Amino acid sequence: MVRIVPMAASIRPSLSSSFILCNNTATSRSTAAVSLNSFASPSSLRLPSLSSAIRQSELFGLEPSKPWRQGCTSLRVAAAGNMAQASTTTTPENALDWVKQDKRRMLHVVYRVGDLDRTIKFYTECLGMKLLRKRDIPEERYTNAFLGYGPEDSQFVIELTYNYGIDKYDIGTGFGHFGIAVEDVTKTVELIKAKGGKVTREPGPVKGGSTVIAFIEDPDGYKFELLERGPTPEPLCQVMLRVGDLDRSINFYEKAFGMELLRKRDNAEYKYTIAMMGYGPEDKSTVLELTYNYGVTEYEKGNAYGQIAIGTDDVYKTAEAVKLFGGKITREPGPLPGINTKITACLDPDGWKTVFVDNTDFIKELE
Repeated sequence: MVRIVPMAASIRPSLSSSFILCNNTATSRSTAAVSLNSFASPSSLRLPSLSSAIRQSELFGLEPSKPWRQGCTSLRVAAAGNMAQASTTTTPENALDWVKQDKRRMLHVVYRVGDLDRTIKFYTECLGMKLLRKRDIPEERYTNAFLGYGPEDSQFVIELTYNYGIDKYDIGTGFGHFGIAVEDVTKTVELIKAKGGKVTREPGPVKGGSTVIAFIEDPDGYKFELLERGPTPEPLCQVMLRVGDLDRSINFYEKAFGMELLRKRDNAEYKYTIAMMGYGPEDKSTVLELTYNYGVTEYEKGNAYGQIAIGTDDVYKTAEAVKLFGGKITREPGPLPGINTKITACLDPDGWKTVFVDNTDFIKELE
């Protein structure tokens, strides 16, 4: 459990897989969107495909060329096939070179909400998103909804998870906010107010700059920063997370994830530093905003925010690079039982979770 550190006054504004039961064993059948499934308590979250209802010993203990479970779709894990797919990368230089060449894109962000219809209504009516698809899994007592500003095969989207009967979650102190680029922040805020939305920071220039911003909260308390920009291919443009050592995080995301440091800005007056990391420029792609608050090294993760999914050409090589550069693999690379989509999951040095999804397999799932 991450120790809770009191938040200083200087801290910035806060801003899938489904399962069928087969012989009493949960079998993954859906997307590597990696939904956040139901759980017994805040400390025992079940994340299908990553920390799923399938015990890790079952996922990792598969014997070569034997069915995963009788009575279910057989999953044959051929040792020779896995060895053929596995990378032979052994040096940091080779790993860095491959990571830079890998075709990576931020696919979606996953988190939990207490009332799915209420959240969908707010996102579509107030934030202008579209409901892309919705999926109910009564066997596992959860429902997913995918929302965004464009199709999942080309744009960053949100995956919401509603667990039956659970209407409240702890967002924690580590998660910051999501960023949305809009052409007129003032008009957007007026619309949100008219719909009963909560505005926590009125429109105006960002401190120390000229960009007009505002902050709002959705019905579950997730914060969104509205940024005034011209037309952009990625309106859902930021995910902000707090970290305890900014240089350590920058080094990790550059080497293990292949992201670029787009810019870094220190605000000594308010005692925080930010770093923008991503796979393309801020005005054309979704970026990860890392925030370091002076003197704060640990945060409480809560049980609301889940993870980001990133596309990759090779989950095996990706896992090797993550291990090589200090990340922790929480789901070894390989195909998901039942659908054969290849994924791997990991934690960064602060414990933030990411799942990497095979690019070809992800597109097939959307067909």
